[in-house]
Amino acid sequence: MKELHVTVQRFDPEKDKEPRFVPYTVNVNDGARVLHVLHAIHDTIDATLAYRYCCSSGQCGSCAVRVNGEPVLACMAEAADGIAIAPLSLPVKKDLVVDLLPKIREIASLAPAECGTERLPVKAEIDAIKPLRECIECMACVSVCPAMDVTKFLGPTAMRQEMRLALDPRDSKNRVPDAVRDGLFTCTSCQACYKVCPKKIKIPGKAIEKLRALANKQGFTLPRHREVEALIKETGRSVVRTAPSFMEQSGFIIEPDGPVKATVGFFVGCMYNLRQQQSALDAMEVLKRNGIRVIIPRDQVCCGSPLIRTGQLDYVETLKKRNIDAFRTRRLDTVMTMCAGCGSTLKHDYVTPFKVMDINEVLTKYGIEPPAKLPLKATYHDPCHLLRGQDIKDEPRQLIRQVVDLVEMPAICCGSGGGVKSGLPEEAAALGERRREEIKKTGADLVITSCPFCEFHIASHSDKPVKNIMTVLLEGYREKDRLAQEKKE
Repeated sequence: MKELHVTVQRFDPEKDKEPRFVPYTVNVNDGARVLHVLHAIHDTIDATLAYRYCCSSGQCGSCAVRVNGEPVLACMAEAADGIAIAPLSLPVKKDLVVDLLPKIREIASLAPAECGTERLPVKAEIDAIKPLRECIECMACVSVCPAMDVTKFLGPTAMRQEMRLALDPRDSKNRVPDAVRDGLFTCTSCQACYKVCPKKIKIPGKAIEKLRALANKQGFTLPRHREVEALIKETGRSVVRTAPSFMEQSGFIIEPDGPVKATVGFFVGCMYNLRQQQSALDAMEVLKRNGIRVIIPRDQVCCGSPLIRTGQLDYVETLKKRNIDAFRTRRLDTVMTMCAGCGSTLKHDYVTPFKVMDINEVLTKYGIEPPAKLPLKATYHDPCHLLRGQDIKDEPRQLIRQVVDLVEMPAICCGSGGGVKSGLPEEAAALGERRREEIKKTGADLVITSCPFCEFHIASHSDKPVKNIMTVLLEGYREKDRLAQEKKE
C-alpha cells in the first residue's frame, strides 16, 4: 500500500457558483490507477463524489477525465502522488461527470443501402476501415480540439465517423457534403486529438485529410487552397517571392568554423526560403559555430505539406520524387529541417533513403558551445508539427535554457496549420488571440518558437517580439563575443 495526496475538482452546477479543487489523502495498492483513487475517495472519505466508470478495462471510454490537464482513461492511467483530477473540458453535470450526449448525438450513423443493392466490404475496404473503428466515444479528443473552441466544427469524433462511413460500401450516403458543412476545413492538423486518444486513432491523417481528398474530387476545396496548389505547380513553392530568397543569400555548401562534427543536407522549406529568410541565415551561423557542415541542394522544392493537409494530392508524388532525388544524388545520409511542418511531412509522408532530423535534434545530438546568458525571460511556443508531429519537446528547451530564462505556457495551437491561416483567416486569428492571452500570462519579454508558420502568425498576435530559437542562440553567441572582446580591451 502507498499513501497518495491528490486533488479533485468538485462542482455541482445546481449548488456551486464555480468549481473548486478539494485535497484528499488515500491509501491504495502499488500500481493503482486513477480510477482506484476515485473509488478510495468515494468509499472511505466522501460518497457524494460523482464520476463515471463501467468496464474498468479501457474499452468503454466512460471514465475519461483530465489528470494534470491531460485527458486519460481513469482506469488505465497510473495514479501518482500530487496529481490533480478534473473533468474533460465539456459541460459538467456534477464533479467529474460531463454531458456526453450532445456530442454522441452528432455522430453519424449508417444509412443502409436499399435491399438488393448493398454489398459487403472486401478485405481492402475492411483494412481501410479498421484504423477508424476502434473509437470508444470517450470524447477525450473533443475536449482538446482548438478549432471547436472558436468556430463551428463538430469535431474529431464526428469526422472520424464520417470517414469510416465513407469507406463502407454498406452505407448509401455521400458523406463529403455533410463533413464540409460540419467544419471539415476548420481542423488545424494540430494532432491534439490523436495524442490524447486512448486507442491512438490518427484522426487528422486517417480521417480528416482523407475526407479532404474526397472533397477535392467533388469540388469542395477552398478557393485559397486551390490557389496555393496552382502556385506550387508553377513555382515549386507555396508562398510568393517578396525579397531575395535564403538560397540566393547562402552558398551551396556552408563549412563550419572549426572541426567538422557532422554533415547534413538542409531541407529549407518554402517559408524559410521566401518569408523568414533571416531565421534561416541565423541558423546557418549557429551551425557553423558548432561544427556542422551544411549542404543545400538548389533543386529542392515544396515538401507538399500544404497539399497533403488540404487534400490536393495529384501533384504530391512529383514533389516527393524531386525532393528525394535532390538529396539522394548528393549521397547524404541525414537531411535536416528547420520547419516543423516540413520535418513532420518528410518523416511521416515520405519514404526516404536518408534520415530526417529537426535542427533541434541535430544540435542536441552533437552538442553546442555554451552561449552567453541573456538577461531575458522567454516563453516557448511548441509548434504542433514539432511537439505532436515529431515528438520533439525536450531538445528545444535544452537549447533555450542555455541562453535565456524559460517560463512555460500551455502547448496549444496558434492557428496557422492545416491550411486554416490561408483558407479560414478569421479562425486562425481567433486561435492566435488565444495564444496572445497565454503569452501575456507568462510575463515573458520574448516568445521563442521553432516553426516559420508559428513565428510568422504569432508575431501578428503578440506585442512581444517573436524569434526563432536559432536567432536567440546567435544573439547569445554575439553577446559572448562582445564580452570577450570587452575583456581583451
